[in-house]
Amino acid sequence: MEFSLIAKHFTRATPGAVLGVGDDCALLAPTPGMQLAVSSDMLLEGRHFSPQDSPAGIGHKSLAVNLSDLAAMGATPRWATLAIALPEENDAWLTAFARGFFRLADLHGIELVGGDTTRGALTLSITVMGEVPPGQALRRDGAQAGDDIWVSGVLGSAALALAYRQGRLFMEQVDAARVLPALYLPTPRVALGIALRGIAHSAIDISDGLLADLGHILERSGVGARLEFGALPTLPVVQSYLHEAVARNCVLAGGDDYELCFTAPAGQRDAIQAAAASTNVMVSRIGQITAESGLSVIGTDGQPLTYDKTGYDHFAA
Repeated sequence: MEFSLIAKHFTRATPGAVLGVGDDCALLAPTPGMQLAVSSDMLLEGRHFSPQDSPAGIGHKSLAVNLSDLAAMGATPRWATLAIALPEENDAWLTAFARGFFRLADLHGIELVGGDTTRGALTLSITVMGEVPPGQALRRDGAQAGDDIWVSGVLGSAALALAYRQGRLFMEQVDAARVLPALYLPTPRVALGIALRGIAHSAIDISDGLLADLGHILERSGVGARLEFGALPTLPVVQSYLHEAVARNCVLAGGDDYELCFTAPAGQRDAIQAAAASTNVMVSRIGQITAESGLSVIGTDGQPLTYDKTGYDHFAA
């Protein structure tokens, strides 16, 4: 049953690999002179997605969160493996899941070359591999004092959608409809990450929340930061809820944005805008890296904002 499931739903031509699905191992031939960027992510039903969620959307998101890691490194996607535990064989669910997965895979030229299946609580574990020229990977440890801090896209929409779905924030249905797609169908900024090679000093993808993920850059780089809350880009519908503390927390510390946060010298502002325009992605300058440690957020009134949460905790109950 396992092999017929794999053959039906997950076996496709892999011209970019020496050998793909169907043997004990895949055989890959990286482009000569390139470095491999490798990342893994696990998604659990009930923690990262709901049993009621669309299987095609789950397929999309499971790959998107991994592609976002490649984007944060400025890597070009090449290959992926998928390990999936299923409570039971469900042909209709798998067909829809594979459709969402491969639709995004085809968009980014990434090939599924192996994996595993077993019976168990619904769990998805994906490993992605990409390529980047030596010395050009975007890393977390390169931020320098005086760098501008930038983010792509908009922040808080996915976290606001989750707060609405969990009943932690009341939203009009027409407003909720504008933010729910961000939760179910995130857009990995692969092309922007590649365009930022040689321009940005450091980068990370925002998966656990802006403050938490920027904090990883600050820790690895040994610097601090000052953010302007009023400069954080949000959808107009999100702005209309920012009088609520939970909504402000969604923008600052909500997870599932999968946008890029990166730093670059002020002299690169024109180059960054050109990179953004060439990839059709909006970018916003939201603050500055400081020599002093610590992270401060300045409100629209010019006073420091207080916050009690920086991001998603993977081991919280």
